[in-house]
Amino acid sequence: MATKAALATSGDRQKMPGFVEKVVDTWQEFTRFLTDVRGEMRKVVTPSWKEVKATTSVVIVAVFIFGVYFFLVDWIFALGLDRLLKQLGGIQQ
Repeated sequence: MATKAALATSGDRQKMPGFVEKVVDTWQEFTRFLTDVRGEMRKVVTPSWKEVKATTSVVIVAVFIFGVYFFLVDWIFALGLDRLLKQLGGIQQ
């Protein structure tokens, strides 16, 4: 079985069985991933209350505008489809 010192040095690593080598490599990738996650989490900044209120109001206004827009587009298409079907005889008056 390989010693701890041999496992720690990647250049002089002794020949290990395939399964053990995969486990060691997976563990090293996992610890590298956690280190990267920790570094990225240190960059995260919590927004201030003023920023939260501002972005919330922008979202509410945008949702209202898009709602009105889609209502109008739907109404126009429904009106056009209704007239087209009446012209073609699909809807009795």
